[in-house]
Amino acid sequence: MATQPISDELWTVREYLRTSWSPDREFVDGRIEERNLGEKEHSIIQRCLTVLFAIRRAEWKVEVFPELRTQTGARSFRVPDVLVMQAGEKFDRYVTNPPMIAIEILSPEDSLRLMREKASEYRGFGIDNIWVIDPEPRVAYRYTSAGLEEVQTGELTVPGTPIRVVLSELFAELDRV
Repeated sequence: MATQPISDELWTVREYLRTSWSPDREFVDGRIEERNLGEKEHSIIQRCLTVLFAIRRAEWKVEVFPELRTQTGARSFRVPDVLVMQAGEKFDRYVTNPPMIAIEILSPEDSLRLMREKASEYRGFGIDNIWVIDPEPRVAYRYTSAGLEEVQTGELTVPGTPIRVVLSELFAELDRV
C-alpha cells in the first residue's frame, strides 16, 4: 500500500512537532502521512548502515541518525531511514539544514514513483547525496539532478570524502540472518 495521509484534516507544524507516534510519521503540506514499516530486510539494511557510519564516524567525519525528523520545507517534515550529518553540525530536536546524506530503504509496499517524489523533495531542500536501497532485488539508486539512477559501480560514495559503502558487503548481511 502506498503512503497515504491519515486523514484530510490539516495540522499545524506546532501540532505535528508536539505529537509523537510509534513509528514516527511524516508531515507533508499540513497532512500527517504514515510511513511504510520496514520488514526484516529493511531492518537489516538500516542497522548495517547505521552501524557502519557509527563505526567510521571519526574517519569519515560524520554523525549518523536513524529516523530523525528533517524539516524539508516550511510545512514539510520527512523521516529518512538513515540520515548522515557532517560532524560538528548542530541542530536542536530536528534537522533544519540539508544533511550530507539521506538514505531511504524500500519496504515491499513502497513504490519507486513515490520514492522519486520524496527524493525530489530532498533535492529541493538541498541534499546532494540521496540514496535509495531496495533490499529485495538488492539494488541501490542515487537520486541526481537527472533523477533516480541505478548504481552500477557496486558502491555508494560521497565525492570528496572517504565515504564508501560496498553494496555486495551490505547485501551479504541479508544472507546471514
